[in-house]
Amino acid sequence: QKLKQLNQFPDFNNYLIFVLTRLKSEDEPTRSLSGLILKNNVKAHYQSFPQPVAEFIKQECLNNIGDASSLIRATIGILITTIASKGELQMWPELLPQLCNLLNSEDYNTCEGAFGALQKICEDSSELLDSDALNRPLNVMIPKFLQFFKHCSPKIRSHAIACVNQFIMDRAQALMENIDTFIEHLFALAVDEDPEVRKNVCRALVMLLEVRIDRLIPHMHSIIQYMLQRTQDSDENVALEACEFWLTLAEQPICKEVLTSHLVQLIPILVNGMKYSEIDIILLKGDVEEDEAIPDSEQDIKPRFHKSRTVTLQHEEERPQDPDDGEDEDDDDTLSDWNLRKCSAAALDVLANVFREELLPHLLPLLKELLFHPEWVIKESGILVLGAIAEGCMQGMVPYLPELIPHLIRCLSDKKALVRSIACWTLSRYAHWVVSQPPDMYLKPLMTELLKRILDSNKRVQEAACSAFATLEEEACTELVPYLSFILDTLVFAFGKYQHKNLLILYDAIGTLADSVGHHLNQPEYIQKLMPPLIQKWNELKDEDKDLFPLLECLSSVATALQSGFLPYCEPVYQRCVTLVQKTLAQAMMYNQHPEQYEAPDKDFMIVALDLLSGLAEGLGCHVEQLVARSNIMTLLFQCMQDTMPEVRQSSFALLGDLTKACFVHVKPCI
Repeated sequence: QKLKQLNQFPDFNNYLIFVLTRLKSEDEPTRSLSGLILKNNVKAHYQSFPQPVAEFIKQECLNNIGDASSLIRATIGILITTIASKGELQMWPELLPQLCNLLNSEDYNTCEGAFGALQKICEDSSELLDSDALNRPLNVMIPKFLQFFKHCSPKIRSHAIACVNQFIMDRAQALMENIDTFIEHLFALAVDEDPEVRKNVCRALVMLLEVRIDRLIPHMHSIIQYMLQRTQDSDENVALEACEFWLTLAEQPICKEVLTSHLVQLIPILVNGMKYSEIDIILLKGDVEEDEAIPDSEQDIKPRFHKSRTVTLQHEEERPQDPDDGEDEDDDDTLSDWNLRKCSAAALDVLANVFREELLPHLLPLLKELLFHPEWVIKESGILVLGAIAEGCMQGMVPYLPELIPHLIRCLSDKKALVRSIACWTLSRYAHWVVSQPPDMYLKPLMTELLKRILDSNKRVQEAACSAFATLEEEACTELVPYLSFILDTLVFAFGKYQHKNLLILYDAIGTLADSVGHHLNQPEYIQKLMPPLIQKWNELKDEDKDLFPLLECLSSVATALQSGFLPYCEPVYQRCVTLVQKTLAQAMMYNQHPEQYEAPDKDFMIVALDLLSGLAEGLGCHVEQLVARSNIMTLLFQCMQDTMPEVRQSSFALLGDLTKACFVHVKPCI
């Protein structure tokens, strides 16, 4: 409130810049904060700053970019790029020439401050800098930056590369004209002692591989040798940037030709990168074996996006292809993010798809050692390797599977939770082969063990087992019919056991089961097991709860499978779907009329409800007629078909088709 009040004074921003640049008696964090408040004001209403205030701020920034404190320099840099991205690059013609000029300063602080500001401007305005709007400043800037690749300070060298890197992907003309100098300078910095410099060199080479591979081909052998070194860099950030190189190279047509002779070195490096690091294990609470009683914190649960029925009835795309994707424990971002383990596994996966069986001679000797290793971290990485190559090397792996699959099934009962969870994922990658064998050989033991894991006392294992089971269901389809009773007992038991996040995955496993076995689910004993817990959840959830999405999707699959078996439950389900559509349309109307008073509705509620109505119409067929007769669904449907959001229109057309098949009498009057 105080800030709002102070912002009424036109020259309040003069005071903010004064505290940042001149009030040396205050401590640095306070001065920096004053600059950040000013930055927010610039973002919000720079257009309404009085001219003299704007001029004073710009002048102060340029005069003090060389402040003795690196925190103050960085703050001024942020302020400069914020003003520049407010359309001020055109209105502040002296900015770029002055900053470039300051790079020549003998004073380290001035040079570093100016470079820091330039790097931020290059990040925020790279397209504008490479356009005629500004008279092509890059023609001067890029050659200037290249000179600083040889600067004695690692911080400055790092800034210089980072600045040029902003222009690679857009193939800026000024960079393309200096491309050979750029590449030469990069090679000169290849073994720089500063990790930040090495990281930027790796990042540059990865991007060049994508946009100017023609320039790298003559040096490809030495670049590959270099990247092999860097992928083992002692600094994990450098290793991660370098590891991206293999992912990018795998997408290039020349991959096989240039990489074949290096596989013997590369494969062991990637495999080695697939072990959990010590810090991973701490963050993953790898030593906590039982956590099923601990409630999930809300930020653990990633937002889920509804997949329309009309696009695909399979739930394929929703399940993470990445075995570690459940790793957002607490709000620690370090793991849910990209790391060396994930990047190495992804690289091995894409390379397996390029080289197929040719990868195996390099891998099999390693795999034997890893999979049976006494240390769990090493054994775990071996199971991940086996899963990563499943798609690309399937043909070549077939002879070994009769020995490996039973070993993996044994790993499902390992004493370490992280071994049990990765075994779930890897087995799911071989589900297709398992299902192609006589069921008693592998399918039955695998299913029995996976169902036990669904009831594991560790949440990550529960999640991995549920996802793996859903994949198995898709592959096995009606092969599962003899075991339905046993499967349903487990899934229903899990309902009472699971915390919030895994419940959402359980819905997916139940929906996929219904899709896979279809009408075989329509048996009184099965319905009796499955429906009460689903309906109980349905009654617990409020209309505005996003957990309805996966539950409605699940019910849609169940209704389609049960057909007339769903009749006893259809009335309340149907009514609620109509209510959800009606509520969302009403909220959208209020928002359109008074956007300042009302919030925009989340239209996913309407989409999911329309899709479940489609499921009911498909499953119940002509029995849906009485329900439609007693509701205004046709009126609502006509509104949905004209919605601004394509997904809403798509789902409403699908429902129109299903209603036309199921009860044309009610569609006919609206034609």
